[in-house]
Amino acid sequence: MMKQRIVICLVILTNNICLSGAMAQSENNYKGQLSAKERSIIKIASFTAIGDLKGLKPALNEGLTSGLTINEIKEVLVHLYAYCGFPRSIRGLQTFMEVLDERKAKGISDVAGAEASPVKTGGTKYERGKATLGALTGVQQPDKLSGYSAFAPVIDTFLKEHLFSDIFERDVLNYAQRELVTISVISSIGYADPMLQSHLSISLNTGISPEKLREFITVIKESAGSEKADAAQKILDKVLANRRN
Repeated sequence: MMKQRIVICLVILTNNICLSGAMAQSENNYKGQLSAKERSIIKIASFTAIGDLKGLKPALNEGLTSGLTINEIKEVLVHLYAYCGFPRSIRGLQTFMEVLDERKAKGISDVAGAEASPVKTGGTKYERGKATLGALTGVQQPDKLSGYSAFAPVIDTFLKEHLFSDIFERDVLNYAQRELVTISVISSIGYADPMLQSHLSISLNTGISPEKLREFITVIKESAGSEKADAAQKILDKVLANRRN
């Protein structure tokens, strides 16, 4: 009887050790990968950017199931207008309204989530936007304009006062989430390599790991296709190589 108890205890102990090892290995394997919410943000932004409303609907449902709130998804759809225009953004919002109505008809109650907090006004919007851009890029923004900003100064004003102040100051999404939206849109519409390179670098600055960005490419491939994903991969390889040098 005593021997049987010892054997049973040894078996239980062995099983617990194996289970603990498997759980630890699973956690280590998952480390650095995109969360379910992050994957949903990428899919929603990508499908909206290319106007694939048929693909967008299940992505929106998946986003709600993953834990994204209604206001977080609305913010994703609003944020991306700055990179792919009002028509895509508004069609995305209209599709989201349809999804919410369908879920409500099925008795599904989704969490609204927090609204954007009032912005603390300090300095002009241009100054605040300039400071935000500097924080994102890790580079102090020069006072003298150059390149396209010097060629068309009004777009520099719009970028700093509206995009990096009005939009980025809204706290419904954090900087990392906003960058996921941004690189998803730019990758999906394609042919904007300099901007994609810049925002992939900013993504790293916001704490998104290289491993997550590599996985991001695989998600984009599912929504926007191999050609767009391969093009984004080349830019990502360049960004990561520059970081190592």
